[in-house]
Amino acid sequence: MSSDVKTNLLDTTRRRFLTVSTAAGLGGTLFPGALLALAAQSPAQPDLRGWPAITAEMVDAAAALAAIKLTDEQKKMMLDGLLGQRNSALRVREMHLANGVAPTAVFNPVPAGMPGPVAAAARPVVVGPVPAVAGLSLAEGEKLAFATVRQLGELLRRKKVTSVELAKFYIAWLKRCDPALQFLITLTEERAMAQAAAADRELAAGKDRGPLHGIPWGAKDLMAVKGYPTTWGAAGFEKQSFEEDAEVVKRLDTVGAVLIAKLSMGALAQGDLWFGGRTRNPWNTKQGSSGSSAGSASAVSAGCVGFAIGTETLGSISSPSTRCGVTGLRPSFGMVPRTGAMALVWSMDKIGPITRSVEDCALVLNAIYGPDGQDQSVQAAAFHADLTMDVKKLRVGYLKSAFDVPVVKAGTTAADVYDAKLAAATLDRLREMGVTLTPVELPDFRFSALLNILGAEAAAAFDELTTSGRDSLLTGQKPFDWPNQFRTSRFLSAVDYIQAERARALALRAMHEMFSNFDVIVTPSGGTQLTATNLCGQPAVIVPNGLRGVDAPAYVTTEENPWPGYGGPGTPVSVTFLAGLYEDAKAVALAHAYQQHTGFHLVHPMV
Repeated sequence: MSSDVKTNLLDTTRRRFLTVSTAAGLGGTLFPGALLALAAQSPAQPDLRGWPAITAEMVDAAAALAAIKLTDEQKKMMLDGLLGQRNSALRVREMHLANGVAPTAVFNPVPAGMPGPVAAAARPVVVGPVPAVAGLSLAEGEKLAFATVRQLGELLRRKKVTSVELAKFYIAWLKRCDPALQFLITLTEERAMAQAAAADRELAAGKDRGPLHGIPWGAKDLMAVKGYPTTWGAAGFEKQSFEEDAEVVKRLDTVGAVLIAKLSMGALAQGDLWFGGRTRNPWNTKQGSSGSSAGSASAVSAGCVGFAIGTETLGSISSPSTRCGVTGLRPSFGMVPRTGAMALVWSMDKIGPITRSVEDCALVLNAIYGPDGQDQSVQAAAFHADLTMDVKKLRVGYLKSAFDVPVVKAGTTAADVYDAKLAAATLDRLREMGVTLTPVELPDFRFSALLNILGAEAAAAFDELTTSGRDSLLTGQKPFDWPNQFRTSRFLSAVDYIQAERARALALRAMHEMFSNFDVIVTPSGGTQLTATNLCGQPAVIVPNGLRGVDAPAYVTTEENPWPGYGGPGTPVSVTFLAGLYEDAKAVALAHAYQQHTGFHLVHPMV
């Protein structure tokens, strides 16, 4: 071979150097000689896993999805690079990443330049007077079923009932109510009996682990419990199990709480439809309980557990708590470790209690918050709740436009107007309590535009479900269900995902500035605030706010809407108390005072 031919061949090989390395999915830091050898041996090939070669026509179609314009020359230039990107993605896919493997990027909701939470030693919740327990006994089963955690604790310490008796009582109540409400996935009866017996021995010996000692509770079935299935509510996962308890389960074990059941959740934390059916609202059993903490809210509402644990990404504590007329506490992002719990959206998932009172929520949160050394999102923030504080000293705002009663027009229903009037009465009650209210509005920001973040992270959390085709096993297969949403999110570009995260930084600052002027902000439980606070991490306390009257619009199902969100006469409504990041205790204090003033939490459904 002549020297000219050799030179031309070497030049050609060098020109293809980066093209081949990119198409192979290799990094540019690989030893250059090895890359040159690879380039000389083989031209860029279609993917060897059976995927077709990438063509200019494919790029043209993808460009429309990405909303970018390309020339013909630019499209041709991209082909080898796109092949390399696909090959790299396939190599990662072949690692079969487990749901519990978190990204290296850890979301911090504190805006840049703003001080983070101040670490402080844990201390007990400052609670109010000893609760009345007259008339509460095993003989008065229905009254006992709806007792608060504090009341149950008082009965245990007065030796009016044992933990074993409580566990047996609530397990029987669960079995009685489940056929109508469909909230039970797995009874943890053997575990519960052992825990309850241990609690009785310790209490008898004077060893008191605190206010949750001996109290039966239920877990949303995305929390691992060794020796029992953890189904995530999803068909195809019915027999899934893990060899270690979730961190929250461990912490509740430590304080002596008694786990009696794993409760339903919408499949993979969406809605109230799971592989065993649709969990129902105890106030209207024709209606779903909402989700995704469907079973947790329904079981608490029906008096079947002393308390429950739920999770929220975008309304999954708030919505079922509202629907079922119970109290929910969605903590600040990074308050409670999610280790051992199913991941949906790493930068939005939060774990919190669902109970019959704000006081109970505070006691449960106090037992489960704080770093565990595993979940890197958890902050060393304090939760020093004082339920005896003078709430008149708090700076309280209210979302004015959210409380305005709308005029019936296109898109507004009579039900919307009815509920808005109920919500507006909240402000009068707060003023009766001596609370000064200042109107405020959410920042003018397109929060919903950031929900691509949720879609992308959720699709990544269940990547293999989509790529394997096992998503067809899930019960829900409508356009709004996860299978379709996961598939759709795969076409969001990485660039657009990062742009959404950059825009989120602006949202964090705007929300921080709003809360800097208030200790607590009161709002109806739905609306834009739900999206804004879940994206930006602020805590929320959701409390019952009365029942719709006999004059309320009827509950009506249609073929197009077989599961309406509006419950009709005799069903609950709620109100929400928000606070700034890691100021959960302030929202808890005002919500507790409001609850004591109104007594709405004392009303329960007939089961």
